[in-house]
Amino acid sequence: MSLYNFLYLSSIIFTLGVIGVLVRRNVLIVLMSIELMLNAVNLNLIVFSKLWGNVVGQVFTVFVITVAAAETAVGLAIVVAIYRHKDTVNIDEVNILKW
Repeated sequence: MSLYNFLYLSSIIFTLGVIGVLVRRNVLIVLMSIELMLNAVNLNLIVFSKLWGNVVGQVFTVFVITVAAAETAVGLAIVVAIYRHKDTVNIDEVNILKW
């Protein structure tokens, strides 16, 4: 497979993630869409690392995966806390920061 195939795949995955963040109102779907966008970026990092012949992109991908795992854990903890307080995970119905 060529470089362009991976870049097309990455752009499709990133676009699906952006659409999921902008269109959906469920917090869990939004978190999964953010993970899709991070995975598209990781794919780009790995492809360009392979193209240029160094491992910097691959090492940076490991750090991005680590940060994404921490973000998922914190995000799910916040979602559980909001669900226990408001009985919903819909973004439109959760207005905790409003007066």
